[in-house]
Amino acid sequence: MTNKQTERTLRADAERSARAILTAAEQVLAEDPGASMEQIAAAAGVARTTIHRRFASRQALIEALATSAARQLAQAVDDGRPDTAPPLVAMHRITANVLQVKGAWAFALELPADPDSEAALLQQDIARRCTAVLARAQADKLIDATADLDWVRRVYYALLGESLHGNNDAGVDPDTLAARIVDTLLHGAGPRT
Repeated sequence: MTNKQTERTLRADAERSARAILTAAEQVLAEDPGASMEQIAAAAGVARTTIHRRFASRQALIEALATSAARQLAQAVDDGRPDTAPPLVAMHRITANVLQVKGAWAFALELPADPDSEAALLQQDIARRCTAVLARAQADKLIDATADLDWVRRVYYALLGESLHGNNDAGVDPDTLAARIVDTLLHGAGPRT
C-alpha cells in the first residue's frame, strides 16, 4: 500500500468513526441530554479516548453535532432543487427531505447555536432559501400576493415541528406527511370550494 492509499484509508476510518460518534451522540443525548462522554463512546462502540481525540470537550462534540445536523438539513433542501424545480414540486420534495433529517437529528437541530457558528449560518441560509421558494410560489399564485413571506415561512416551520412532535403522525411516510403539510400551508383548514 502506498502512503497516499494509507492516508486515504486512515482518513476514511476517521470519518466513519466521527460519523458513528455523532450518530451515537444524537441517539444517546436525545434520550438523556445529560449523558456522559463515556455513555456516548459506549453507544458508538469506541473508546472514550477516541471521542476525546476527535472532540476536545463535550461542548465541542455538541457543536460538531449541531453543525453536522445543519449540514444534512442544508443538503436536504438542496436535494429538493429549490431554485430549479417548479415551486410546488420543490416545496413537497424539500418538506419530505427535511422531515427525514429532522426525524433523525431532532436533538441536534433543537440545540441553540452560537450566532457566529457554522450551524447558525447554515440555518440562516436555509431560512433565506425557504423564503425564496415561497416567493417563487407566490409568483406562481400559489400564495396570496399580499402574504408576508416571513410569516408564511414561520407557519411552515411550525407545521414541520408539529408534524414531528405529533403522535398521530408517527409511522406516516414522509411523502404523505409532506403533502399534508404543503396542502395545509397553501389551503389552510377551511372548506375546499
